[in-house]
Amino acid sequence: MTQILDNKVALVTGASRGIGAAIARKLAADGAAVAITYSASPERANEVVAEIKASGGRAVAIKADAADEVAVRRAVAETVSTFGGLDILVNNAGIAMMGDIADVSVTDFDRMTNVNVKGVFVAVQESLKHMKSGGRIINIGSVMSETSIFPTASIYTMTKAAVAGLTRGLARDLGPRGITINNVQPGPIDTEMNPGDGPSADGLRATIPMGRFGKTDEIGNVVAFLASPAASFVNGAQIRVDGGGTA
Repeated sequence: MTQILDNKVALVTGASRGIGAAIARKLAADGAAVAITYSASPERANEVVAEIKASGGRAVAIKADAADEVAVRRAVAETVSTFGGLDILVNNAGIAMMGDIADVSVTDFDRMTNVNVKGVFVAVQESLKHMKSGGRIINIGSVMSETSIFPTASIYTMTKAAVAGLTRGLARDLGPRGITINNVQPGPIDTEMNPGDGPSADGLRATIPMGRFGKTDEIGNVVAFLASPAASFVNGAQIRVDGGGTA
């Protein structure tokens, strides 16, 4: 059977685990050849690649810290060299370092902005050298860009607001080229970094009308829709996937 993303090539940044890995698996299941980047977990990244290949898909893992401009540009080039093009970019790589604003170091500030904002910009800029009409760019932001759910996350919130703003601006810039860009904004998702049974989980769960954390596959499904031909007129959207927590 023909799959909806057959003959498409995707690059998913920060996809050795969690949301990124779920996105990579879903895009591969829908037929895309998938390159994933990782910064410090080659074993985990290779596991994702092996799983995709075992299911009949095509995948490759590329070491690239999202804060490193040269590495990000090289990852795009390697994706194109390996699979012959680039149709879908998913900017998933991101970090969160919480702390009272009085204690946040400039080093931590720079690290968060470099990964969460500059990394997105560089990946988009480099990918556009290869994308044709019909290309898809999907950023993974956060509902924190719209509402600060808890204290100590001011800098993280700022970076995700920047991603939302960049998405809106680029929708104007790229629409005439037939390329869409959208921003998926997850709420609390059950991952290793934010487990559904963690110390703060009960408080977060209480803010969600559906009464549970989201699943990584639920983010992957939304991304796959945005990457598909069915989303050809969705551009510049901020799509909250949070069980109604910010309704």
